[in-house]
Amino acid sequence: MDAPVETDVLVIGSGIAGLQSALDLADRGFKVLVAEREASTGGKMIALSKVFPTMDCASCITTPRMSAVAHHDNITTWTYVDVESIVPAGDGFVATITQKPRYVDEGLCIGCRLCEYACPVEVPHEFEGGMGARRAAYIPFGTAIPQTALIDIDACVYCGKCEKACPTDAIDFAQVPRTLTVNAHSVVLATGYRTTPVDAKKEYRGGSATNVIGALDMERLLAPNGPYGRVLRPSDGKIPDSVAYIQCAGSRDETLGVPYCSRVCCMYAIKQAMLLSGALPMADITIYYMDIRTFGKGYEQFYQTARSMGINFVKAKVARIDEQAEGDLTLRVEMIEEDGRVVDAPHDLVVLSVGMQPGDDPRRFINVDLDLDKFIATPEPKLDATLTSLPGVVAAGTALGPKDIVDTVVEASAAATKVALYLGPPALALADQTNLHVEVRELSAAEAVMAAGLTEVHGA
Repeated sequence: MDAPVETDVLVIGSGIAGLQSALDLADRGFKVLVAEREASTGGKMIALSKVFPTMDCASCITTPRMSAVAHHDNITTWTYVDVESIVPAGDGFVATITQKPRYVDEGLCIGCRLCEYACPVEVPHEFEGGMGARRAAYIPFGTAIPQTALIDIDACVYCGKCEKACPTDAIDFAQVPRTLTVNAHSVVLATGYRTTPVDAKKEYRGGSATNVIGALDMERLLAPNGPYGRVLRPSDGKIPDSVAYIQCAGSRDETLGVPYCSRVCCMYAIKQAMLLSGALPMADITIYYMDIRTFGKGYEQFYQTARSMGINFVKAKVARIDEQAEGDLTLRVEMIEEDGRVVDAPHDLVVLSVGMQPGDDPRRFINVDLDLDKFIATPEPKLDATLTSLPGVVAAGTALGPKDIVDTVVEASAAATKVALYLGPPALALADQTNLHVEVRELSAAEAVMAAGLTEVHGA
């Protein structure tokens, strides 16, 4: 086992919430360690095309934060790791983390991708929702940070071509998992979300009908660096003439174990529909919905703009999807506003507006309370949404519940502020305030109350 690593704050997860919290804390002078289970930072947001309601490029927002975290003097980033346990110890925590083998030496890899070009094995690309292909030796995606290759050992045929192509002899098939220990004074849980599986509702044929896809799959089709370079339906590469969205396909459904509203589904469907209307100006785009929930600033206007663009909004319930010849789809639809009339609606491509579920079960490595929906519970949601049941531990973003990117970033900064008040001025700042520009002063009464809130378990 390697020697323990000392840090002020351990951040679990490097999606937009983890990145923002890490940067805010590091800029204050704290030493931060970011632990990410995937091979690159960026989380779900790096895979999106654009963000609502501004239609800004998602990658243009996320990539600078990924780069800033990677190059910040006060931040250490571990990718492709599993957090095994985090237990209180003294005035902090001891975390046990497993470094999974990449079968590539991170210190030697220069990100040239020659191993990837030489590899003869192709498998479905997870980042592209299985619609594209990657090699067994690969870099996760074009803007991945770090630009370090890894080898999918389950797909590898041990042909040795990657070893021959590597100019730095970085390929190392002898790698084994390593156990790492971290001593931290505080923890930020930014474990993110996963979407409801597309095959959760059997009537919708997700996972069996090739042209029934999830919302994140459509994000990749709309992205300029997506698997096809344009919007094509997966079964045959046809440009779809008719696209349907089914709302609440993975939320507000007790049979799926997701009785709550995921908040973002209406807005991302509207955003994608608007982008599709530009990418496929001749296509008919229909959104089948029970309720449209546009709760944020400017969101209602965003919805009205979509209606004025000619996107069809149909208040209806979709009972099932049938697959016809050549991959075409027929939706059995109950028209809510037309006395329950049932119609069969043909479409070339169907997008399921799947919901948000917890990205991980944090109880497998840390003893925090969860709410009824399995998100991290906060004892005082009206006073501080980032608190958890464990003193010294805060949470941010979709680890606490469904929310959009704006609320996630705000919450991540709030979590960082809570940790900064809890820890007090960083030792590094006391030693060199001139370089770090960190103000050391007595806490105000309000700040003292906030700091005390992280120390005590509320509602116990």
